Amino acid sequence: MSNTIMKNVILFFSGRMLLTVALSGFLVTVWAQEAGLTGTVTSATDGKPLSGAHIVVKTTALGTVTDSFGRFTIMGLYPGKYTLKVSYVGYTTLEVGCDITGTGPTDLSLKLEEDVQQAGEVVVTGTRIETERDQVPLSVISISREEIENSGESNLLPVISERVPGVFVTERGVTGFGVATGAAGGISIRGIGGTPNTQVLVLIDGNPQHMGLFGHPLPDAYVASDAEKIEVIRGPASILYGSNAMGGVVNIITRKAAREGFTAHARAIYGSYDTWKAMANAACRTKKGGVLVSVNHDQTNGHRENSGFDITNGYFKADARLSEVFSLNGEVSLAGFRATDPGPVRMIDSSYLMQEHWVDILRGMAAISLQNSSDKTEGTLSVFHHFGEHEIYDGFHSRDRNTGISAYQGLRLFTGNTLTLGAEYKNYGGFAENTLAMNGQGMEFADTLLSEFGIYTFIQQTIREKVSLTAGLRLQTSGLFPPEWMPHGGVSWSPAPHTTVKASVSKGFRSPTIRELYMWNPANASLRPERMWTYEGTFVQGLLRNRFSIEFTGFLAEGSDLILITGQFPDVRYENSGTFRHHGVEASAALRLVEPLELRVSYAWLHMADPVTGAPEHSLYAGGSYKWRKLKAHLNVHYISGLYTVTSPVTREQYTLLNGRIGYQVNRILELFVNGENLLDQAYEINYDYPMPGVMVFCGFNLKYTAKKS
Repeated sequence: MSNTIMKNVILFFSGRMLLTVALSGFLVTVWAQEAGLTGTVTSATDGKPLSGAHIVVKTTALGTVTDSFGRFTIMGLYPGKYTLKVSYVGYTTLEVGCDITGTGPTDLSLKLEEDVQQAGEVVVTGTRIETERDQVPLSVISISREEIENSGESNLLPVISERVPGVFVTERGVTGFGVATGAAGGISIRGIGGTPNTQVLVLIDGNPQHMGLFGHPLPDAYVASDAEKIEVIRGPASILYGSNAMGGVVNIITRKAAREGFTAHARAIYGSYDTWKAMANAACRTKKGGVLVSVNHDQTNGHRENSGFDITNGYFKADARLSEVFSLNGEVSLAGFRATDPGPVRMIDSSYLMQEHWVDILRGMAAISLQNSSDKTEGTLSVFHHFGEHEIYDGFHSRDRNTGISAYQGLRLFTGNTLTLGAEYKNYGGFAENTLAMNGQGMEFADTLLSEFGIYTFIQQTIREKVSLTAGLRLQTSGLFPPEWMPHGGVSWSPAPHTTVKASVSKGFRSPTIRELYMWNPANASLRPERMWTYEGTFVQGLLRNRFSIEFTGFLAEGSDLILITGQFPDVRYENSGTFRHHGVEASAALRLVEPLELRVSYAWLHMADPVTGAPEHSLYAGGSYKWRKLKAHLNVHYISGLYTVTSPVTREQYTLLNGRIGYQVNRILELFVNGENLLDQAYEINYDYPMPGVMVFCGFNLKYTAKKS
């Protein structure tokens, strides 16, 4: 490990230690006896406990979900009057008042009636503040913590690729996406994205994640155990998130200590190709805050020679309740991984095999945010810093960073109205060289920092709880390009219970990366930002008391000033010479007629005037979950057709993947499970000339411990 990497590690853990000490000291000083709430949520029909019901204390940032026995605990409240909002799929949302006068917990017994008029799912990514999904004109899809756990994946991106119609993520092996020639992990939303991906923005808790020099996220760093849920915007989100959100947004909302006391979770998996996956996390919540720590490790020999992968990821998060209005959150993460590229199977020769094609990468992130929430306002002030160091077998070495500050405030000026004002500043870039070039003397490629600044306003007006109108405008500036305006407009209409019709138009853009502007041939310092307009309409219908729901979306996307490589090697150059026109349909359905059985189906059709790699024409997903006593089974099939793996010569793939998982709950703490992937033993490629593995089987266990209250 280089001296620079060691410095980054020392700085990272020093910072984490200081943050831990500071927050721990704060929590100790505010340990004074405080009011709280405990209780159970049950069905008014049969008295059964409702596991996973959401409880929110209105006008505060406090909330939780019920455990498997329908129980919940919320601490950190001051004596006074509060209103609880309790919701559960298939049941009427309940709002109940409670008066807390003492320091001990107030115990409640809450009963929910079967659905008559159910509130919609709450999302944050489409508007920056909590809003019911049916009132957000943008196409926002949410993946829950339960769905993430049921997938059996250690990385989040394959979960998104399966469960969100219109989204596809390229893969290349058992686990790990790799970089350099054999890179995967490209995210495509409606045919927009690319490899490396610079047109779809990945966020962690609303903070942008991308390498400062190349402008793309690092897919290997997004582990499933750290995520509470994922929200995906399909289509431009530049109005709220600026550059790189031209094609859409993936927002990873991380976990935090949810219930008072100590909890711990450990998982270990072993399977095909000598693959090990291990995870452990622990959380502790007091009356005024909480701390969560997790560690993940994945390694595999790979299904081909020289395709090994090894990653270790650490994550720390702490939150503290400062008052009835303000709360403080801090998080840090560090991921170190090594990947090797086995090479294209048809092009490997003896000279290629003489050298191991490896890459060592270190990525780190730290963020701190101050949040406020009251009857009339809701907002966040956040400061973030991301850094990385990359070393590749051919002598390439880089250090990069992405530092910024963002702030937004939502104001409820009058009934049904929310006005959001926001601003964001980013400073990103880094240093790149080749230490082996020029006969070992080395060569510098870049030593550059760029800045961007954006301000925006977003207005939402609800009329009689049936019509929601949204409009927004963003101004983005930098020192390289003229100011860019990004407008948005949309409408959502609910003509009847469980029926919603939505329409929107949005503009997206992407600034050229430092690589495209300055780093070696075919760089071009005269490039302009890419632009795209998207028009879409959505229909949502709930049936059978909302136990069956369907959703259809149609879209048209048109782009200009696309950055493409022109010319013939070696005389090649990036130019703003491309345009595109994509249109398609996305559909999904969910069925839950009886408690043990849940079915989900999604389909996407994409038409592209010009073929794009990593974007299938047809994608169909069908999955089901069934619970019987201590057994829990999940089975899903994923069909892909018309996937371009290369456009010259044109090569397309078609395949069907069958995956399954069976778990057995031995007792309250221990679960044993078996995962199977590609059970049909399909032979297929996602990256051209990189065959994917056949049948894979993994066995493992989950240990979950919750300390009993005294």
